Amino acid sequence: MEAELPGKQKASSNLWKGILLAVTATLIWSGNFIVARSVHASIPPVSLAFYRWLTASLILLPFVWSMRKALVQALRARPGYYLAIGITGVSLFNTLVYVAGKYSPAINLALVGTTSSPIMVIILGSIFLKEKISFLRLAGLITCLIGIFYLLSKGSWENLLALRFGRGDAWILAGALAFAIYTLLVRKKTDSLPPVVFLFLAFSIGTSCLIPFWFWEISAQPPVQWTVSLAAIILYLGLGASVIAFLCWNGSIKRIGAVRTSLFGNLIPLFSSLEAVWLLGEKITYIHLISGGLILIGLILANLRPKL
Repeated sequence: MEAELPGKQKASSNLWKGILLAVTATLIWSGNFIVARSVHASIPPVSLAFYRWLTASLILLPFVWSMRKALVQALRARPGYYLAIGITGVSLFNTLVYVAGKYSPAINLALVGTTSSPIMVIILGSIFLKEKISFLRLAGLITCLIGIFYLLSKGSWENLLALRFGRGDAWILAGALAFAIYTLLVRKKTDSLPPVVFLFLAFSIGTSCLIPFWFWEISAQPPVQWTVSLAAIILYLGLGASVIAFLCWNGSIKRIGAVRTSLFGNLIPLFSSLEAVWLLGEKITYIHLISGGLILIGLILANLRPKL
């Protein structure tokens, strides 16, 4: 028994580190849906995505410059893998979210994006990675979904039934699918590339794939009117929602797996509501408490290890 203890301690440590990293990522990302909706009239979606990922790539460049040989070797060894990582996690995901923000309210973005991506990860993970869907994990997912729907409906079935899925919701569904594929691809990482170099490859490839669409957009749209607040939002997206959040998310996937990590995305609507309380002066109600409790119970259930 004593010989097994260090291994158990390491597993427990990885679990808690993975949970902390996933929670940190979702806390940072919780503002992304709000940003997508709030700036849709100031900057077109492809330009917003392009400047975000260009900023993130430039932030990482000094940290990876000394490791450029390892970067080139990894890219030569698995060009298709890194192209898929860049396209799904960078080029497609947030660009589609920003496109959706032109047509759908933030509540729809949070509802469709948050609830669909973990389900897609579980289904795709069971098919392609042969990850088992335990009863506890399924129960945890269902409990999280109940908590999210209760939050977004404000505790009323009438409000829930009044939600309508439109053009923007199809875009966010496509974005959720892209991010689900990205999450599973990260799980398939086999080389020893440092996390910062891995992210730089994903960001720079994803940014490069956006260039032709960016040129098309700026030729068809009025020029962006830059302000201090818009530049600050780009910096937040590039540093916080890109570099820091993706490092945390990928680190969580490495420690606790793609399916478990994806379930923590259910915290995003809860964090968004709490940010509204903090930033907009809205009040915490019993709805926040009940929905928050359900989401937390669901996450606990999903992370319990069934006894054999």
